[in-house]
Amino acid sequence: MSAPERIPTGRLSAVDPVVEPVEAAGPLPGSVVQQPPRSGPERARGVSAAFLADGELTVRGRIPDASNAVLYCTVEHGGRTTACVYKPVAGERPLWDFPDGTLAQREVAAYEISRACGWDLIPATVLRDGPYGTGMVQEWIEAPDDSAEDEIPELLALVADAEPGPGWKAVGFAETGPGRTALLVHADDPRLRRLAVLDAVINNGDRKGGHLLPAVGGRFFAIDHGVTFHAEDKLRTLLWGWAGEPLTDEALEVLRGLQEALEDGVPLAARLAELITDAEFEALRARVAGLLRTGRHPEPSGQWPAIPWPPV
Repeated sequence: MSAPERIPTGRLSAVDPVVEPVEAAGPLPGSVVQQPPRSGPERARGVSAAFLADGELTVRGRIPDASNAVLYCTVEHGGRTTACVYKPVAGERPLWDFPDGTLAQREVAAYEISRACGWDLIPATVLRDGPYGTGMVQEWIEAPDDSAEDEIPELLALVADAEPGPGWKAVGFAETGPGRTALLVHADDPRLRRLAVLDAVINNGDRKGGHLLPAVGGRFFAIDHGVTFHAEDKLRTLLWGWAGEPLTDEALEVLRGLQEALEDGVPLAARLAELITDAEFEALRARVAGLLRTGRHPEPSGQWPAIPWPPV
């Protein structure tokens, strides 16, 4: 699939984030002392949730310009180390439509659903104690180096054409400047289509382009799932290209398995009960049942903004 001709606003997929030294970070409860990474431990790749939960967590820096506190850390365990992101509950800003201090749990719940679906779309994510108290800890996704640029998937773009080209799906028109509009498109990619189904299941209220991280080998991962699992319809996403289309056979099979995994007494259901409210859990069940009943990708409800802002 070739990339479309793009207007100057360019690609909307994520770039390697900037990390500030912790000494430049804003205030959080307690104090942070910058420490250089220790030498010696082997670098871990593709770590498990257990590795993140059991290892020694050390804060190395802070990612600026995030809505909530996002700390760059390392986890060391068994002679190996890996980079990770730590979002302490103490650094969450209150939201008018979500209970205070629950975003970290929702990130973990989204990972548990992704894992149950077998799609490996969200990096390993756990809820654990850290230097600033309980928070979400997630595996850090390294961006491909410059030599692997041809492997970076082109997932989202703004194009000057009125219709998407082959291999692309239209989302809608966007203003790009005074008197200028462009067509927002995303790739007709089976991995993105799985993510669109996952977002519908978890009721993701914030699927932006910057929440898709390119990884080595042409893969990508989805991050930032704090505003999910609301009991009311909150789905806001850039992945509307399949709206109203039939779900794939693969998606239907996955949803049937997920419906069984959400039954009372099943480990996934018990785990989610620790992370979201009873009303949110029942709404989750209803969304899965609704997708199976219609057999189609959802369409915008018209009662809630369909596309997040800003979209990147």
